[in-house]
Amino acid sequence: MSGATHDAAGRVPSPRRLRALQARLLAWYGENRRDLPWRRTTDPYAILVSEIMLQQTQVPRVVPRYGDWLAAWPDLESLAAASLADVLQRWQGLGYNNRARRLHACAQAAVEAAPPAALAELPRTPEGLRALPGIGPYTARAVLVFAHNADLAAVDANVRRVLTHELRLSEDLGDREIQAVADAVLPRGRSRDWHNALMDYGSLVLTARSTGIASPSRQGAFEGSRRQKRARLLRRLLDQGPQPLAGLSAALGLPADEAVDLLERLGRDGLVVRTGDVWEVP
Repeated sequence: MSGATHDAAGRVPSPRRLRALQARLLAWYGENRRDLPWRRTTDPYAILVSEIMLQQTQVPRVVPRYGDWLAAWPDLESLAAASLADVLQRWQGLGYNNRARRLHACAQAAVEAAPPAALAELPRTPEGLRALPGIGPYTARAVLVFAHNADLAAVDANVRRVLTHELRLSEDLGDREIQAVADAVLPRGRSRDWHNALMDYGSLVLTARSTGIASPSRQGAFEGSRRQKRARLLRRLLDQGPQPLAGLSAALGLPADEAVDLLERLGRDGLVVRTGDVWEVP
C-alpha cells in the first residue's frame, strides 16, 4: 500500500493512517451492518439484479421487489425466456424502466453466449461484463466485488461521499481521480466487506444531509416531469394492452403532440412499438 499523493485536491494517507481508517470502518460495519437480502448470496445473477434495481432507487423500495423478482426468474435462463411485457410489469414502481429492458437484454445475451447444453454464466472480468447490455463500469465492478470478493474498487455515491469526507478530498474530484483513490485505499482480500462498510457508513452516518456533500448526479423532481409522463404511458399500455393514440392521449390528459413525442421516445428505447395508430409493449 503506497502513501502516494494523488493531487493537491486530496491525499491518500500514510500506510499507518490508512490501516487505521480501514480498521475503524470495518469494525463499525461489524457492529452496524444492514441485513439486506442481496448480502445473503454470492450468486452473480442475483447480485446483478440487486445492482440494477438499486440504481437511483432507495433500498426500502427495492427489498420486497428483489425477492419477488428472483422468485419469478431465479436465473439468467428464466429471465431470458420471459416476455418484455412481463418483465416491465413486474418492474413497475421501481422507476427508470429502461433498466428492466436492459437487464432482460443482458440475460438474453448471456444465454445466447453460453455453450450448447450449458447453463448461462456471467463473465468474471470487468471487460466481459461490460460487453453485455446495460452493464457499465460501476455495475461490472460491483458484481465482481459482491459475487467474487474481487480486489476491485467500485465507486457509487455513498463510497464517493465517505472517501471525500474521510480523506478530505475535493468534492469536485473527477471520476478518474476518485477511482484512483478508491483503488489505493482498498484493503486487499476484504473487498466485499469494505464496500458494504463504505455503503452502510454513507447511508447511515455520513449522509448527504449530514456532510453537505451532494451527489454529482442528482435527478430533478419526478412529479410533472417527462419521466413521470413516460411512466404513466407505459403503465397504461401494460395494464390495458394495445391502445390507439387518441385513447392514450385522452386517458392521460396529454395533448396529442406531446403523447406522440413521449411514445416515440419510448419506442426508441425499445419499450413500445407502433402498428398503424396503435401502440403496445412488444
